[in-house]
Amino acid sequence: MLRYVPALLSLALTVYCVIDAFQTDERDMRNLPKVAWVVLVLLFPVVGPVSWLLFGRPRRRSAPTRGPEQRGTGWRREQGRPLGPDDDPDFLKDL
Repeated sequence: MLRYVPALLSLALTVYCVIDAFQTDERDMRNLPKVAWVVLVLLFPVVGPVSWLLFGRPRRRSAPTRGPEQRGTGWRREQGRPLGPDDDPDFLKDL
């Protein structure tokens, strides 16, 4: 039973990376087009998925830093959108 664990982990990683590559917008991908990443992930069992995670997947965007004048407000409020439905005055008015 223990000898199947590496194969199952490799399969799970491959499936995760293929799904992730399909769902990622091609404009956000790094280094290769979408079709090339999917083929690479499928053809090379461990190297392909690890390459996708390190070199192809879009980098995570961090939230902008807030200065002292903006503390207590969410970063999305700067874009004119409320943080959630309970912060939306129109939503609360309709309750």
